Amino acid sequence: MSNPKPADMTPDEFKKWGHEFIEWVGDYLAHPERLNVLSQIEPGGIRKQLPVSPPQSPESMSAVLKDLGNIIVPGLTHWNHPDFFAYFPNTGSGPGILGELVCAAFNVNGMVWRTAPAATELEEHVLGWLREMIGLPKSFKGFVHDTASISTFHALAAARETITERSVREEGIGGPDSPKLRIYASEQAHSSVEKGAMAIGIGRRGLVKIPTDPEFRMDPVALEAAIETDLKDGWRPFCVVATVGTTSTTSIDPVPAIADICEKYGLWLHVDAAYAGSAAIVPELQHILAGCDRADSLVTNPHKWMLTPVDFSAFYCRRPDMLKRAFSLTAEYLTTADGEEVTNNMDYSLQLGRRFRALKFWMVIRYFGVEGLRNVIREHVRLGQRFASHVKNDDRFEIVAPVPFSSVCFRLKSGDDENRSLIDRANATGKLFISHTRLNGNLIIHFTVGNIRTTEEHVDAAWSLIQSLA
Repeated sequence: MSNPKPADMTPDEFKKWGHEFIEWVGDYLAHPERLNVLSQIEPGGIRKQLPVSPPQSPESMSAVLKDLGNIIVPGLTHWNHPDFFAYFPNTGSGPGILGELVCAAFNVNGMVWRTAPAATELEEHVLGWLREMIGLPKSFKGFVHDTASISTFHALAAARETITERSVREEGIGGPDSPKLRIYASEQAHSSVEKGAMAIGIGRRGLVKIPTDPEFRMDPVALEAAIETDLKDGWRPFCVVATVGTTSTTSIDPVPAIADICEKYGLWLHVDAAYAGSAAIVPELQHILAGCDRADSLVTNPHKWMLTPVDFSAFYCRRPDMLKRAFSLTAEYLTTADGEEVTNNMDYSLQLGRRFRALKFWMVIRYFGVEGLRNVIREHVRLGQRFASHVKNDDRFEIVAPVPFSSVCFRLKSGDDENRSLIDRANATGKLFISHTRLNGNLIIHFTVGNIRTTEEHVDAAWSLIQSLA
């Protein structure tokens, strides 16, 4: 007996179910208040509702849609919810969501220019738009990655290629004649810097965490002292990572002073502006990237503050030849006759396969326009400042870090146990989601505005809830 011929949805079926799912998504976005922002499900609760074995026969899309609402939705923490104030909130906006839909329909793989010319060229073009929007010079070449962690990994790998004492590409990182390599970042730098050091073979021991000043910014004097000490002790410094908008406090490292030091000692300067870099599209905030034009590489994430669904990380490099030296390797089956006039993105990154991520960002920029995106960031900064003013007016609380953007670091003055309890009880209500960090050894509550659907009423209601539980 012959096997039945497999068949996809017919165009008419796809249209029918496409309408059904678009209606479902539209309803999901229209009524977030019906959902707990933080999932209240117990560990293992989702898997208990799923069959042990996969279905042997086809199931209806109506059954899938039903389970989406009954099983999946209650098991989500809703990042697209206006009461999500933890970490760095984001927004999967309408045009971005539609961009993901079309991207999935095209299903292209932008390995080389020839495999998807529009994917490669649109990526180059929209990153050129963003580069102009945030005020970087044209000397920076842009690439799209999934996250800032991967962008920083590529920056560190490119920086490693500047070391002339040994060809890591050919000989690897080890060996008796290998230099002992050093990377420098502030003690407030994102954990991806440490992971990147591990991934490129430098190891955690090869990362020096530089102390910060009272506003949690890297201390340039301490940085230069660490470099000098390492040089005397036989280490080979090669890279410094500065941060514009640190994860815990959104502090801004003094990039101009750090750039001076990097130029003095011949070190690669990478700037992690994953969160705050987007704010530089606002003219009155563009000063936050002062000195970044002197960096060798920079990352910012439009999926954090520019209404683009996860994932979309914009990585800029002023020395793409170092990226190419680190990653270019062309198998015979990938050779083309297109020549140097085209960009083959596989030559500049670890990955071969590439999604058409630029499509959704292109649609977001066109739908909102630069001024529309600026207004979103301005409003979020205003709401963050409003929340900070609430905190200042309650003597039980204190703000423990500057508030340059929309993130507020605050705490009850009474101690760690009380702050932990407050966070847990607030999140247990399902009405908001807040996170924590540690500063100067103390547990801190972290509150950030970052969703386009968050209004003044949401911020005020969140404060009223926190205040009532304190």
